[in-house]
Order: sequence, then C-alpha cells, then structure tokens
Amino acid sequence: MPALVLLGAQWGDEGKGKATDLLGGSVDYVVRYQGGNNAGHTVVVGDQKYALHLLPSGILSPGCTPVIGNGVVVDPAVLLSELSGLNERGVDTSKLLISGNAHLITPYHTTIDKVTERFLGKRKIGTTGRGIGPSYADKINRVGIRVQDIFDESILRQKVEAALDFKNQVLAKLYNRRAIAVDQVVEELLGYADQLRGYVADTTLILNNAVDQGQVVLFEGGQGTLLDVDHGTYPFVTSSNPTAGGACTGAGVGPTKINRVIGILKAYTTRVGAGPFPTELLDEDGEKLRTIGGERGVTTGRDRRCGWFDAVIARYATRVNGLTDFFLTKLDVLTGWERIPVCVAYEIDGKRVEELPYSQTDFHHAKPIYETLPGWSEDITQAKTFDDLPKNAQRYVQALEEMSGAPISAIGVGPGRDETIQINSFL
Repeated sequence: MPALVLLGAQWGDEGKGKATDLLGGSVDYVVRYQGGNNAGHTVVVGDQKYALHLLPSGILSPGCTPVIGNGVVVDPAVLLSELSGLNERGVDTSKLLISGNAHLITPYHTTIDKVTERFLGKRKIGTTGRGIGPSYADKINRVGIRVQDIFDESILRQKVEAALDFKNQVLAKLYNRRAIAVDQVVEELLGYADQLRGYVADTTLILNNAVDQGQVVLFEGGQGTLLDVDHGTYPFVTSSNPTAGGACTGAGVGPTKINRVIGILKAYTTRVGAGPFPTELLDEDGEKLRTIGGERGVTTGRDRRCGWFDAVIARYATRVNGLTDFFLTKLDVLTGWERIPVCVAYEIDGKRVEELPYSQTDFHHAKPIYETLPGWSEDITQAKTFDDLPKNAQRYVQALEEMSGAPISAIGVGPGRDETIQINSFL
C-alpha cells in the first residue's frame, strides 16, 4: 500500500495532524497537496505540543521527507518563520521539499483578502484573511506568482506589474486604499530567494519515482471535505480541493497510484467560520464540548462551533472521497455524558432525508433527526485496545461505523501520540 491519502471528513480540525504523525514513522514522504497557512494542525509528541500551519505534519518524523506540493499556496514569510521556530526546538527541517510550481501569497493578496471581507459585511465568508483565496483566484486567472518566479527577477517583475495593474485600480477606486508599489513587492519576494532555493525541487517527479519504487507516500489534506470548493457547503468553503481528488492535482500523482483513502472524523462535529451547521449546539452541551475538547482554531485562534456527530456528513465524505477507512478522534471528550445524541438524518420541509442535499437552500433549512446512544463515565485515555473501552463507548464507535459507511480503523482516546487504539493497520 505505497500511496495513501489522509483527509478531513467533516469541516476540518478533525485531528489530521495526530493521524499523520501516527503514520509518519512508517512512511517515506508526507505531502501537503492543497491549502495554505489557514490550515492548522496540532501534534503532541511526549510533553511537547507543535502547532503546524503550512508545513506537513511529517516534518516531525526524522525518517520522513516532508513535501509542499504544487497545489499549496505558500506565504514565504510564514513558511520561513515556521521553519525557524522548529529549528530552535531542535527539529531537523533540512529534508523539506517545495514544488517550484506552488503559488505564492504576496502582500497584495493579504491586503485584498482583508478589505474584501470587511466590504462584504453581513455577507462575509469567514475567511482567515491570510490571502489564500486571492492567491488561488490569481492562479486560476493566470496572473499568479509561483515559487520558481522568485529566482528570475525579470519574470517576477513582469508578473507583479501585470497583477498590480488591475489590483491597484480596485484598491484605490473601490476600497479607497493606497496603491501597492511594484518595487516594494518585487524586492520583498526576491529577498526570499536565497533562503528557499535549497528546498525547491521537481516534487512531481520525485513523488512518482518514490511510488514506483515502492516507497510509502502519504498525502495530507488541509481543512475538510465540507470545505472543498466543489464538494463543500459553498460558498462557505476554502479555495481549493481537500477531497481525495485534490491529492492527484495538488501533487501531480495519478489516481491509479493511490491505494487507500483515510478520512478523519471527530466523535462529534465542529466548524470554524460562517455557514450552515445542522447539529450546532448553542447551549451548555456545546460549551462543554468546546471547553473539554479545547476547540479553538490552531491558526486563527477562533472558537470552533460545536455540535453532535453528524452521520449524514460522514456518509457524504465516504462517497465523494471513496474512503476506505476512518480514524475517529477525540472519543475521550464525550466521557461523562449520560446520553449522546447522534444525527442520523435531516428533516427538510417535513420530509426525512438521509443523504446530504445538493441544494444550498435545503441544507440551510435542514433540521437534525437524532438517535440517542448511552454514554459512559469511565476514563478511556489509558485504553490500548478496543476491548479496553467501556461497553457503551464500544457501542458508540460501532454505531458510528455502521452509519458512516467505512470501517473505523483507529480511535483517538487522548491528545498524545501514544493515546491511540489501532484496530486495523493503515499500511
């Protein structure tokens, strides 16, 4: 099983970093294939906690080569700051590879992101304001700046001039903002060239060769399925494809080379930002989930909205990603509830609906239909096998597996690297 995709099966923040780190010691490459520094992963190793925003989680595994693929948008200042922070803590970052075809987030992207979101007012999307969306928009509009461009001043200047010809008109005339100087942007981006040169490579060639040679390559998605620009709760989505198909375009490896697709599920549901959320809890239970689960965004610092597990979303993630396995995280957070509701279907206009509605209008009006499962009070953080779990915790996991449509092969019972029950091997 040399090539695996690991992705979020809800709205992101499911614990992908923990899952990637669990596999990191057994894989040769870990690849970020989309997103930018709006995707935060927390990894706990011993008594050390690492917050990763742009780097692949595999950077914490000594034998693993971390890769930033062509589908990622890179803020060079954030990347270098993150590398510096890890180096100061004794983490070797020298093996990192960056695709020369990855696009850069420039100062004008972050400026436009912030002023546009403010301009939208009540219609705002909930963007992180880090320039991710505008960078992807420039990529599609064919006026983007790629990593390789900072090594050729002539090409870089031409591209920045072309981009700012239009953007400065928008900033000045629509948003009443000062125009951005071409020289300032070019000088800043050129300043990163020497620091990044040693990391940049033809990652598509390297990864395809690795798979062909039988090495294990893990493709790591940011965000989650329901934030996919095509398959998520549009327009309250990210600007790229965290779903499994995004691994192919975002890393340059064909679908016939991918053997396994693992979806990460929380034992409940969270999301950050605006948009519909059928099982959201605006009561004491929601606050309790937020507090016990430490539900605050790694990158944004925003409190996450919390709700009960949604099996409709889990089934949808299984379908659009072709999931072969689930990794269920944060089961320990549910300890202490006497009864635990699980959303098994929606009510829309008086009708029971068991699959995610394709209509945005219907999804906005969806009301959860719950089945209630018995809870448990025993501490599960020391459980090493499935049989170590309390019977009601076992029944909860089995019910979620049956409702979601793919086997649960691992269970997180605490935040630590070793606080995981492995039921079936992913490799």
